[in-house]
Amino acid sequence: MKLAMGEREMELGGPYLGTLPEATHLMGDADALREQMERDGFLLIRKLHDPEKVKAARRLVLENLRDNGQLDSEASLEEGLLREGGRGAFLGGSKAVTHTPEFLSVVESPELMRFFSDFLGAPALTFSYKWLRAVGRGEFTGAHYDVVYMGRGTARLFTCWTPLGDVSFENSPLAILEGSTRIERLKQTYGRMDVDRDNVEGWFSNDPVELVENFGGRWLTSEFEMGDALIFGMYLMHGSLRNMTNRVRLSCDTRYQSANEPADERWTGENPLAHYAWGQTEMTPMAEARRRWGV
Repeated sequence: MKLAMGEREMELGGPYLGTLPEATHLMGDADALREQMERDGFLLIRKLHDPEKVKAARRLVLENLRDNGQLDSEASLEEGLLREGGRGAFLGGSKAVTHTPEFLSVVESPELMRFFSDFLGAPALTFSYKWLRAVGRGEFTGAHYDVVYMGRGTARLFTCWTPLGDVSFENSPLAILEGSTRIERLKQTYGRMDVDRDNVEGWFSNDPVELVENFGGRWLTSEFEMGDALIFGMYLMHGSLRNMTNRVRLSCDTRYQSANEPADERWTGENPLAHYAWGQTEMTPMAEARRRWGV
């Protein structure tokens, strides 16, 4: 099966693209989960969330998209089909959606907060800001580290990527670059960037093959079902496959850390500041920054 990512197509099972191993069997063993995170840089956990709660949150988001005229009015709501010419949307910071009881019952559920408290070995804190995305046909997320967007607090900050619905290989699942948490020349250059301070494009590359050839590893991905989640730290290179369907891919990135450690002030509080300088003037192209860094 050939799948598209960025500017390329890659054969699943070939030299550039493989499947994600799971960590579901380690649930309940915080030490083992921490060891696997340290070794691999990510944890794929099936049914971390209650599927029924995810289903309710998904319906809420689809209703918002429908009311804004972005979905095919002739199809059932649950299908999540875009209207002709329709595109995806970024709903991050849209508190009318992301701070509803239905949505928070997934991303701030007592069970999820307890999971992160056990994993972190301290009471967990989650950012107020939620990165909610609806990815349309032909769209994708380029390869990047999360630290460039939220690196002003503790380094022990973790992303939980939650698909709001089943996601097939063709429907833009997340993909991670194997071994990328151990690439020191990336961590010491791109990984020290702050998009608000430096005003540089955030995505490191749209060419997954180039990254494999330059830094090693393979891209790893999976199909996802309602309730699944992928957890990873700030220095994992990741992006998504291209959505080759007309079915919108809904997902949310939420962040978790110890409440005892400093948090990035841009993403916390009643009304998070968010990105205040990035893109306000002409941004430095990533290609130029990479030449300067020598990567």
